[in-house]
Amino acid sequence: MSELPEIRIGTVDREKALEALSLHFSEGRLTVPEFDERSATITSATTRGELDKVFVDLPAASATPAPLGKSPAPTETSGGIDWRAVVMPLVIFGSLALFFLTDFDQKWLFFLLIPVAGALLSAGGQSKKKKKKKNR
Repeated sequence: MSELPEIRIGTVDREKALEALSLHFSEGRLTVPEFDERSATITSATTRGELDKVFVDLPAASATPAPLGKSPAPTETSGGIDWRAVVMPLVIFGSLALFFLTDFDQKWLFFLLIPVAGALLSAGGQSKKKKKKKNR
């Protein structure tokens, strides 16, 4: 790095360094004990030089790490609400309520509402995307 090694660092610098170290770990460059040791060094670091020593034998990170559990792209919605994300849980709870509260001989059929609703909701979202691509 171009900065002087004796420059003091802050919390943001440590967090960025931990993200970079996590990326190296996820790419298989570090073992668990190495990752633990280097993470401890980063969290206790006070200067740029102490951070630089952690990454001496690692290549420069080529990509920024993606947050865990995050979907690749948010769905576009009208009015700011993703109705598919609202309706699907309601269908699931509605199916459960119908199953337990009705006196129907073949109650298991109510559970078929869940995949049907999922298919309809996902198909509705794809048709909107196709229309937007055609308009471009």
